[in-house]
Amino acid sequence: MNAMDVLMRRWNLDLQSTVPPFEQIRLRILDLAAAGDLAVGTKLPSVRALAADLGVAANTVARAYRELEQAGVVVTAGRSGTAVASGGDMIAAQVAGAAESFAAVVRELGVPHTQALRIVTAALESN
Repeated sequence: MNAMDVLMRRWNLDLQSTVPPFEQIRLRILDLAAAGDLAVGTKLPSVRALAADLGVAANTVARAYRELEQAGVVVTAGRSGTAVASGGDMIAAQVAGAAESFAAVVRELGVPHTQALRIVTAALESN
């Protein structure tokens, strides 16, 4: 199964969502890389090919790829295309570090766990 098939399997871009299309694409690739469904070294579809399949502008896919590259999840090698660089380990490590810092503040201030979780949920849903 090629990368395009993996990306599109049981997933559709939701153009009615409040989450921008580039972010939906970024999250889809990130999730697949972190789960190992897109192995390190897997070549992603070209920006134009993925944009055509999803029915979005090429700039939308390019932005998703660019943000994934900045996060170290993919690497782009000019005409060679874009490939998965990691399984999302760097991002998971950053998120875990932030969670540990948050948990320390919650414990220090004596905030109940349920309230802390509500605060995190609200923060995640605010954009």
